[in-house]
Amino acid sequence: MRGRILEQLPVMVAYFGRDQRLAMANTASASVAGRSEAAMLGLRPGEAEPGKILQGGEGLAEAIERVLRTGQGEPYETHLVMEDREHIWQAALSPVRDAAGEVQGVSVVTLDTTEQFWARKRLAVLNKASRRIGSTLDVGRTAEELAELAIEDFADFVAVDLLSEVLTGDEVRSVLHRETISFHRVAQSSVLEGCPEAAVRLGGTHAYDRKSAVGRALVLGEPARFDVDEETLSRWATVDPARTRSMREYKIHSALVVPLRARGITLGIALFCRHRTPGRFGAADLQLAAELVSRAAVCVDNARRYTRERATALALQRSLLPRRAARQQAVEVTARYLPNTTGAGIGGDWFDVIPLSGARVALVVGDVVGHGLHASATMGRLRTAVRTLADVDLAPEELLTQLDDLVLTLDREQPAESSEGGQVAGATCLYAVYDPATGRCTMARAGHPEPMLTCPDGTVRQLSLPSGPPLGIGGLTFEGAEFELPEGSRLALYTDGLIETEDRDVDSALDELRELLGRPTLSLEESCDTVMDALVPERPIDDVALLLARTKRLDADHYASWDLPADPAVVSNARKRAAAQLDAWGLDDAVFTTELVVSELVTNAIRYGGDPIRLRLIRDTALICEVFDGSSTAPHLRRARIFDEGGRGLLLVASLTERWGTRYSSTGKTIWAEQPLPDAEEPDLF
Repeated sequence: MRGRILEQLPVMVAYFGRDQRLAMANTASASVAGRSEAAMLGLRPGEAEPGKILQGGEGLAEAIERVLRTGQGEPYETHLVMEDREHIWQAALSPVRDAAGEVQGVSVVTLDTTEQFWARKRLAVLNKASRRIGSTLDVGRTAEELAELAIEDFADFVAVDLLSEVLTGDEVRSVLHRETISFHRVAQSSVLEGCPEAAVRLGGTHAYDRKSAVGRALVLGEPARFDVDEETLSRWATVDPARTRSMREYKIHSALVVPLRARGITLGIALFCRHRTPGRFGAADLQLAAELVSRAAVCVDNARRYTRERATALALQRSLLPRRAARQQAVEVTARYLPNTTGAGIGGDWFDVIPLSGARVALVVGDVVGHGLHASATMGRLRTAVRTLADVDLAPEELLTQLDDLVLTLDREQPAESSEGGQVAGATCLYAVYDPATGRCTMARAGHPEPMLTCPDGTVRQLSLPSGPPLGIGGLTFEGAEFELPEGSRLALYTDGLIETEDRDVDSALDELRELLGRPTLSLEESCDTVMDALVPERPIDDVALLLARTKRLDADHYASWDLPADPAVVSNARKRAAAQLDAWGLDDAVFTTELVVSELVTNAIRYGGDPIRLRLIRDTALICEVFDGSSTAPHLRRARIFDEGGRGLLLVASLTERWGTRYSSTGKTIWAEQPLPDAEEPDLF
């Protein structure tokens, strides 16, 4: 009865004597070995036949020898390759004693745990996948994570190909409507160094025919498994000879083709191959590969959508920033803008250079709180508002007050949370006005970092401005400050992204910024690049805007000024002086119009204004005529009726000139008018 139980036991049982040769094996053992018990007797541990040790069975003899020597049983696990398939065996080695207690041999009871082993491995792979795939919002890196993970415990070679639209973030067109399906190789990984099996190199583009095995898998949207034999290779050779040669050379014997599909759309394809691993891919492997690729596909699609949204926000941001410097000669400018590279989205940093009346120029740098499309759109609205307010020649502190009211209005119109999940309320801004005739620069700031001034001798100092609150707080006032800037000075305006980084504190960054700006031999372009390279990390966490401006001064060849008495008789003399100055400048064609403008503006100043009266001509990017008087009464343009004796002066000025306007000061007002001069090329800002 004991013998029958042993023979019918489905578990493999073998017995090795003291000579370490097989003395007994039950029917289950013989069946697995594919030989009769009689043919197996006398074999040594791990032998399939005399003198031939099975791959993976080398350590069994040592384990049996230890049990014979110590008399202590022990577990044993081995990976055996039989008929080109890997088996995992769990064995219990136990000493067999005689009546006297002496060890006479070793019994080996073995269980085939191959399926359980691979099931555990698959679960481990899926567990790793949940942690490692999709760690970034980068399409290429997500594909690399899939390939790197798969070769650790699953495949010997992995390639991931994506449609070109996925890389650019565009909407993906269905593969059903394509005769030829073109892909871009974005990731590949191998157990062999250098991925020598790859028929297509990284970055290369290749196509699959709809009728090929891979093409059918793509069209159907279902994973497929292939046992690669010579017949299969011969059939594939006509469609893809390069890949077929590679598979032959590296003896690839099994392959899986799994489409990357997310939200019903095919994004690409993953190819898994085995050549060193002896076991072919099975149904369970296909299911695992499909699960891995499914997780990766969702991450790739998320990254694609992020790429598209980021590209949209960046395009909006850049479209709202000035691409060319406005025509002006007060300062030489250059600028840099760098968006952040984190998942927070594009921010609302901006800068601007705005020509003002009287050859003056306004320099602006600002930063909207929050990130994403909403921040970019808000930035555009604020930049437009600044330009509009600058056009009416408001003082810097008055302009920030008006801008503060606008931000409060915009904030009330928006929900508390933006769609990107970041709080959108408020902004910071620095507004500076430079006058090249006097060299004076008036500034005011709203919660923004103070600017840096580099003097011609290379000394650098941070200009101390009254600390105004950020825009959108409301109820608080702003205060301006005035500085005299030597000709050739450099003014640096920037956003907080330049000095607030993870690896240094603000004070250290400001000290380094001073040192970098204190190099007067560098051009503005070189200085800009030097500052950005030194202070901005490879992956900035916030947007960075930097604006550098070198000041200029108007010399005697570009402007002339005359103080006039409040006497109507002086009008003709003012016309003559203006005509003589234009003749000296070689602007004879503008004499007639300028005489009319001077006559009207000086007459109005004498009739409706007050002392002192001053006439000034400026030859800048335009010919500017200015008349200052001590009155703050605002002139108005009106249509004179047929029998009206007055009211046509400003209408005549507006008709003859390109633009005109009024600006006010603490001591009076200035009425100005501009006539165009020949166009000059506008330089790029960045």
